[in-house]
Amino acid sequence: MKRSTPDSPQIPDKVYFRIGEVSHLVGVDTHVLRYWESEFSLIKPFRGKSKQRLYRRQDVENLLRIKGLLHDEGYTISGAKKYLKNLNRDSQSELEKKAYQASLPKDDSILLQIKHELREILTRLSGAD
Repeated sequence: MKRSTPDSPQIPDKVYFRIGEVSHLVGVDTHVLRYWESEFSLIKPFRGKSKQRLYRRQDVENLLRIKGLLHDEGYTISGAKKYLKNLNRDSQSELEKKAYQASLPKDDSILLQIKHELREILTRLSGAD
């Protein structure tokens, strides 16, 4: 099965892609991919026993995003790095927020218990005068 978006090529349903395949999918030369790998920390191809770069699907998707930022949207390398860093931070914050919300009690019983304990403390403090 192949997945694609209207603006990106179809990515074959494989675990790993060789640099030549990625070059064809992304539409840039292999030396550009190697350069982007040195500039963008989110691109980390696996190296097999043969020492060839083997890119995962996520790497290919990230490379397509980088190409879009640089070629289509006119970002510089440093601008694209900042954009991706902020995008990653925002998505990480959203994940942390969802995890925090999931950890909260599903009912109001804990809030009622805290309210009751606070009233007890207030009563004791007001009676201490």
